[in-house]
Amino acid sequence: MRYLSILLLAPWLLVLCWIYWAYPRDLPTSAQRRSFDVFVLLLATMATALAALAGFDTATLPQVGEFGRPSGGIWQQVLPALYGYAAFAAVLLPALWLRQRYWGRRE
Repeated sequence: MRYLSILLLAPWLLVLCWIYWAYPRDLPTSAQRRSFDVFVLLLATMATALAALAGFDTATLPQVGEFGRPSGGIWQQVLPALYGYAAFAAVLLPALWLRQRYWGRRE
């Protein structure tokens, strides 16, 4: 169950990776830019996985009371997804800015 949140988040993150890779189309495509993009996507993937695992470890399960287990166990899957998505965005957003700054239009 430790990797369930990453598995559920993966399709959306793959879509965001493809959007990052494909757009904007007016940026020049060079070996330097593509190596930068590959590095950023690998860094974002590693940050997502590490943050999601840290989120899973920090989520606390509610204690069993006299009426049985209360609801709230879902947070052990929601919190890692939130951490992972935040880590992914924290890597990708500055990379978008840097990529536009270095390979954007020069007028």
